[in-house]
Amino acid sequence: MSHRLLALCALLAVCVVPSFAAETLAEKSLKEIVERQKQLFERAEKEGDQLDEARFAAEAKALAGSYDVFIQKNPDFAPGYVAYGVFLGKIDMAKAAVAMLLKANKLDPNIPLVKNQLAKHLAEDGKPLEALPYLTAAIDLAPNEPLYHFHLGQLLLAAREDFLHEGGWTRAALDKSMLEAFAHAADLAPNDLSLAYQHAKAYYEIEPPRWEEALAVWEKLGGRATSENMRQLVKLQRANILVKLGRADEARTLLDQVTDPKFAEDKQKVVEALAAAKK
Repeated sequence: MSHRLLALCALLAVCVVPSFAAETLAEKSLKEIVERQKQLFERAEKEGDQLDEARFAAEAKALAGSYDVFIQKNPDFAPGYVAYGVFLGKIDMAKAAVAMLLKANKLDPNIPLVKNQLAKHLAEDGKPLEALPYLTAAIDLAPNEPLYHFHLGQLLLAAREDFLHEGGWTRAALDKSMLEAFAHAADLAPNDLSLAYQHAKAYYEIEPPRWEEALAVWEKLGGRATSENMRQLVKLQRANILVKLGRADEARTLLDQVTDPKFAEDKQKVVEALAAAKK
């Protein structure tokens, strides 16, 4: 499970069951279920390849049962449908998840997490144009949530051909919106280097690549890197771009500083590109 998924768990706890001065029984019960869910996924993250799948399945089934009982007792309580929908999505029950999220959206149309999750499921179902309005609505409701901006950037990047051919976008407008989404996500979460990484990478996932702008973003990211692993990764990316820009000596200097074996394969590709550029 990714760190972003754990972030979603935390977001769920905040958005679905916020603190109240006088907590109702429904709120208290839902908090308990959400906490069990959080612990289940945190343990799965920790166990990784050693995950006891039978145990996980049994606990997930028990959680689903708790949600079913909760919904029966609180049929008009939107947060219950939100939490259940997010949970079902995590265990790959997309159709059931969407049903719960749509019910939540009907009860309360102003929950940004619901909009974001509906957009996610629509995008995964091959309906990016239908997903976009939900995602922009999520951002309108929670403009300072970096995950929503990140998801917008992902959507515009992954489904760019759909937006260009069916959505009425120009390439320039699409690229501008995509890059702005990634940049906004990175700005809102300056300590999350994974968001800054995707922002930098996005500049050469478009046509034509914007190598100079990409280089500037990677150089900025290098100054924020907190581990040697990240610093070497940034140097490798910078070297790759410098080769594209015809700055071979600078690229070679950076490549000499990339010594981590895990980057050996990618480093070799840049070395080969550097050699080819000399011919």
